[in-house]
Order: sequence, then structure tokens, then C-alpha cells
Amino acid sequence: MATAIERQTNEKGAGATRKYLTFALGEEEYGLEIMKVREIIGLMDITRVPRMPEFVRGVINLRGKVIPVLDLRMKFNMDKAEDTDQTCIIVVDIESTLMGVVVDEVSEVMNISEEDIEETPEFGARVNTEFILGIGKAPGRVVILLNIVKALSAEEIIAISEIRNTKQASA
Repeated sequence: MATAIERQTNEKGAGATRKYLTFALGEEEYGLEIMKVREIIGLMDITRVPRMPEFVRGVINLRGKVIPVLDLRMKFNMDKAEDTDQTCIIVVDIESTLMGVVVDEVSEVMNISEEDIEETPEFGARVNTEFILGIGKAPGRVVILLNIVKALSAEEIIAISEIRNTKQASA
């Protein structure tokens, strides 16, 4: 028995379509699978946590839950930018841990079919691209599709989870 996606694919002759939340970091547009996104919130006060990597901005209290907040600009070695009224936090689920990621601006939710996703180009051995799912093609632009789980190393995920657990225990 064919699934709804298979029926839709067979009827239209196209590949499966997925939804991505798109956002800006500087001049580049990125996308996250919508299933990883829990919510989008405005920028709020972030409490710094000592001895954390520079890309960890700190933690926020979101409806009684302590959520670690990462700055994707810093994680991706981009220039630091001033926060604006468009700067926001995307709360994502990474391996059953809620984390916030600071982005310059949220754009839209896009449907991108599998045939419109190109494999990640090779940039040489010195550039780590394993956190890029692929490059999504849209009319007049491209979107860098991220695998948010692979954007962080296993050690970073564990360290960030420990921040959350420590802060919640002391609250």
C-alpha cells in the first residue's frame, strides 16, 4: 500500500517535498527541517555561563525551562553582528534536548522537493561540511540546508546538556 507521499510523488512525477524554516545569517540564507523546530521567540535576556565556548551565548528561562542558547554566527566562524529587532531565537530539538539558536532574521517556511536539493559541494579537506544536508534551489536563490544535530559535536551536545541540567537543578 502506497503512502501519501508516494501517491503524491507518483501522481506528479516529482520527488518528495519537505518543509524547511529559512533564516538569515549575514547575507546567507539557511534552512532547518521544520520537524526539528519547536518554536521561534524574540530575543530575550540571556544569562552568560562561565567557561563555555564562545558560540554558547548562555541560557534563557523559557516558561520555567532552562534552555541553552547558541550563536550560529560564532559557531560558523562568521563576524559578530549587532542584535536588531529582527534577531530572534529558534528553539530546536537536538537529540531530545531543547536548545535555542540565535539567528539574524527568520524568513519563511519553504517547501523544497528532493530534486531541488543538490549535494554539498566539496570545499577541500580543511572545510567541515558534514553539518550541511545539501543546497536547496529556489527561484532566484539558494538555501544552505543544515543538519543542526551535526552542527555540534557529540562533546558539545553533552556539555550543553549539562549546562541545562545544572542550571535547572539550581533553580
